[in-house]
Amino acid sequence: MRRKIVAGNWKMNKDFDEAETLIDDVVKGLEEEEVDCDVVICPPFPYLELATDGAADSELFEVGAQNVSSFDSGAYTGEVSAAMLASLDVNFCIIGHSERRKYFNEDNATLAVKVEKVLANEIVPIYCVGETLEEREANRHFDVIRRQVEEGLFGLDAADFENVVIAYEPVWAIGTGKTATPEQAEEIHAFIRSLVKEKYGDDIANEIHILYGGSCNAKNASALFAQPDIDGGLIGGASLKAEDFVSICRQAK
Repeated sequence: MRRKIVAGNWKMNKDFDEAETLIDDVVKGLEEEEVDCDVVICPPFPYLELATDGAADSELFEVGAQNVSSFDSGAYTGEVSAAMLASLDVNFCIIGHSERRKYFNEDNATLAVKVEKVLANEIVPIYCVGETLEEREANRHFDVIRRQVEEGLFGLDAADFENVVIAYEPVWAIGTGKTATPEQAEEIHAFIRSLVKEKYGDDIANEIHILYGGSCNAKNASALFAQPDIDGGLIGGASLKAEDFVSICRQAK
């Protein structure tokens, strides 16, 4: 049975003191609660070392970055490479979040390069896919998801693909308070798993983790996580409140 993963994406929030407090509060909560999942905290770049120090001290969570450069090194001002992340003991990296696709024009080809960069540095990519409201209403959501998965991930060999986590985030449910119903989310998760099965076979399809990310919160997490193909969550706003985030982690069984 796949062990669930709950990853908190802080996005561009918190100053240093607030970040330190939030990490401390999450650790306290995880110490007090019965949590049986893998927990990942993805803070902004300036707080990665703070987070990895906290992870090393508590051994209760791992750390992820929110983005990575498609370049290895050089004259790329403002960029952060996969090797830099690895040197900070970062274990995961979110790639292709809908906000990166929308605001920074990241396409599947660029994201495929980023996936390769983090895998080469032994970092697990959390590769995000998802459709807009317009695409869903036009009944194109399956085509959109298929293209994102195939173009972003299916260039990998089986050995590398085994180390990928996929996150389905319906764009229409991010930051809107709307959430896909458990049945809607399960339908897409099962579809993604079927694509993996077609490409890589039963064994890898049964092992790959597919997370849900779209206004998942302490109130709806249990119903979402109960679905057979949903292996945890990529949590946005609810990860900024320790009590809510720990509650979600507790429900991931």
